[in-house]
Amino acid sequence: MTTLYRGDQTGNPAANLSGCSAKPANLPRPQPIVVNGVTVPRAAIARETQNHPAAKPIEAWHAAARALVVRELLLQEARRLAIVPAPITDAEGRRETDEEAMIRQLVEQEVVTPEPDEAACRRVYATQRLRFRSSDIFEVRHILVAAAPHDREARMAARAVAEAAIVTLAAEPERFGDLATLHSACPSRTVGGALGQVSSGQTVPQFEAALATAPVGTVAPEPVETRYGFHVVFVDRRIEGQELTYEMVAGQIARWLVARSRHAALRQYIGLLAGRATITGIDLKGATSPLVQ
Repeated sequence: MTTLYRGDQTGNPAANLSGCSAKPANLPRPQPIVVNGVTVPRAAIARETQNHPAAKPIEAWHAAARALVVRELLLQEARRLAIVPAPITDAEGRRETDEEAMIRQLVEQEVVTPEPDEAACRRVYATQRLRFRSSDIFEVRHILVAAAPHDREARMAARAVAEAAIVTLAAEPERFGDLATLHSACPSRTVGGALGQVSSGQTVPQFEAALATAPVGTVAPEPVETRYGFHVVFVDRRIEGQELTYEMVAGQIARWLVARSRHAALRQYIGLLAGRATITGIDLKGATSPLVQ
């Protein structure tokens, strides 16, 4: 089943909620950052920037600084409440650090997330019915004329070969397998270019998007460009997705609502901690900060 929502996973509150819809330009120059008398080391901020990709280094720095300020707020509150760390080990065998455990335990203890009732789940289902359907399935053949992404001459040559194949196949569709054997760089060339049944998430986005509009029973009129090169596409069959019943998606809707509520509750809780704290060197209280919205 296709994933319907990708809500907050609430793994690390400091990482998930420290972002800012802040202005990318006119950010202040970095200043020493202090949270209730505790200085956030510049070296720690520099290390944290790798987790906050941004268009400009200063934007990454500010995002990293906010993340560490939130982390410090949570740790200070955990210590104030005398939370004793009880680290757990995840499914991949990674054991929490004591500080990670303290933050998790603090959130579990202090942030209450209500469970959604059936009425709330049914409202989501009723208002977003089009999202609750199985994926279309396509039976597809293709010919991949390969070319490296940044080799302009090779890309032009590959497009020309693909376009010539489309012209040939429009008149002689029975030759698809021969042309796949001759031109395709995909292992499917040994079976006439057949990919079998393909549905959402199984191919690159450009190829998947092309399948939605490709004619059935004939070669697509234009080659499909992806990072691999140019594809000549023949959709033999399209099986339309079906609307899913409420019972089939109720659990997924409930999990999404829980994640949404948890994210909102975390934002509010961290905003309260920030409001009580004395923080210098960075602003967490401006109108654009998600911590206080």
